[in-house]
Amino acid sequence: MKGTKLQEQAAARTQELPGAELTRPFGEGWEVWKVRGKVFMLQTDTTGEPIVILKAAPADGRALQESHEDVTPGYHMNKQHWITLHPGGELDAQTVDDLVTESYLRVVENLPKKQQPVNPDTFGQLAT
Repeated sequence: MKGTKLQEQAAARTQELPGAELTRPFGEGWEVWKVRGKVFMLQTDTTGEPIVILKAAPADGRALQESHEDVTPGYHMNKQHWITLHPGGELDAQTVDDLVTESYLRVVENLPKKQQPVNPDTFGQLAT
């Protein structure tokens, strides 16, 4: 995904996530998405390129980094639990959507049940 399209795709996905809110606690140049006050996505171009930073399970993050050259350890974050998506690689819109959703659900599952805006175990599944 090229340039700012990566950030636009990731930001568009947050609009579909209950309780997601955009904040700017670090000032200009950083956009931070939270659910119930907990960060699940950051975007910045302070590195010279528009990047997206997301939570990921450690094993998933390692696998993504091994299979995609445009996925690296989390910029300015815990390198075990966060990944950075860079523009210009082969990540498609569906993959970006899935990674944003996974990051969101990783945060939601650690919230007290009363604060969870969705059930992280069933979110996105079709009712049968």
